[in-house]
Amino acid sequence: MKRSAINRAIRRAEDLLATHHWTLPVWGRWTAENFRQDPETARYLTRHQMGWDVTDFGSGRFDEIGLVLFCLRNGIVGGEGEITYAEKLLVVEEGQVTPSHLHRAKMEDIINRAGGVLVIEFCPADDDGAVIERELTVLVDGIATTLKPWEQLRLEPGQGVTIPPGLYHRFYGEQGRGVVLVGEVSKVNDDQTDNYFLDPIGRFSTIEEDEAPVRLLWNEAGR
Repeated sequence: MKRSAINRAIRRAEDLLATHHWTLPVWGRWTAENFRQDPETARYLTRHQMGWDVTDFGSGRFDEIGLVLFCLRNGIVGGEGEITYAEKLLVVEEGQVTPSHLHRAKMEDIINRAGGVLVIEFCPADDDGAVIERELTVLVDGIATTLKPWEQLRLEPGQGVTIPPGLYHRFYGEQGRGVVLVGEVSKVNDDQTDNYFLDPIGRFSTIEEDEAPVRLLWNEAGR
């Protein structure tokens, strides 16, 4: 993924946050120079996987398969004295798919905070990650909702769904309804070890440096 595309995605995300009156922590606006001047904070954020994350999942087609995330708070799995929860903001474009995946450890709530309509599809899996084609029930703001495998669940702004571990899910913005600002509230998160994709893809993108970064990604800040 080209750095220029990452920069465009982050600028668009910042514009969306401003439109909906969301303000990031001060380090969410830091440049590479700011991180160099405060290496202790930079190392903390990288260890905790906090900050910007832009990925095309190795597809080379970010507009179709991709996601922009910002992790606001997070602990370290198994770390003594660490917080046991995480919070993220996600920017989901119309028709832009986050591919089918599940988590073994993490339970999460996915919440449509503002903007368009978020569509999520689910399917159960066995212990080996094989799809089980049977009905499932999820909680939508505490309301039990039964779905067929891969049936569309549409979340309007203000609605959220609880996703237990071991349940495949993929999501995207509904066409014609605009970009979606999504919130994620979950157990402590480790994106390097607890993402299991249905099809073989990459969680992080290889970056082609065609211009300087407007913001560093979380895995770059503490290098």
